[in-house]
Amino acid sequence: MSRIGKKAIVIPKEVSVIFENREITIKGKHGSLKRIISQNVNLILNEGKIIITRLNDEKKSRESHGLNRALIQNMITGVENKFSKTLVAEGVGYRFQVDKNKVILNVGFTNPVEFEIPQDIGIKLESNTKLQLTGIDKEKVGFFAAKIRDTKPPEPYKGKGILYEGEKILRKAGKTGK
Repeated sequence: MSRIGKKAIVIPKEVSVIFENREITIKGKHGSLKRIISQNVNLILNEGKIIITRLNDEKKSRESHGLNRALIQNMITGVENKFSKTLVAEGVGYRFQVDKNKVILNVGFTNPVEFEIPQDIGIKLESNTKLQLTGIDKEKVGFFAAKIRDTKPPEPYKGKGILYEGEKILRKAGKTGK
């Protein structure tokens, strides 16, 4: 039995959950999210809790048991209090800019790199080297942060690049001269 899948999900008072036709809709103070649940699991709603059970013991059912529980838990957490990721630009001249619906990165290339900001992600520029992304969908926030980070990932010799706040870069020793 999946250790994650068999845990009950507690529904907070300000969050409402609707489940019909294999589609779960979760509404909270920050918005609403929808997701289609796998055919291999079943949802039971009772007294402010969600319990996820498997329909059978096949491999696909076991795989999707814990996954669906984690996805639903992330949906509830997202609509109750948003997810956030903070990116930091390390390096001389590396900086972020926000212009209407674009994020502009100056990270050592000849031209600045621009990204369109998705509709459901909020961006806050804390300083010109610190960017905070927020949203109710953990998957979208993490994906957009990873896309920005991939333009210039941190390198191990000087530590320059775009990294997550609190991320430690394993530094390598450079060449030794004679």
